[in-house]
Amino acid sequence: MKWTDVQQIAELLLDHHPDVDPQFIRFTDLHTWVMALPGFSDDPNKSSERILEAIQQAWIDEV
Repeated sequence: MKWTDVQQIAELLLDHHPDVDPQFIRFTDLHTWVMALPGFSDDPNKSSERILEAIQQAWIDEV
């Protein structure tokens, strides 16, 4: 899984952090949690604020 797999990442975050309201997550935490997801294997430096915003929005949409 790569940073561009926004929808898949959002679904996994919902599964792994069901009690978290994604509207209020800090991007530093989001970055850490994405890196810890099983199957995630992208370069940590390839993320950006734009990508993290897209992941956050997809996660909000899943909730």
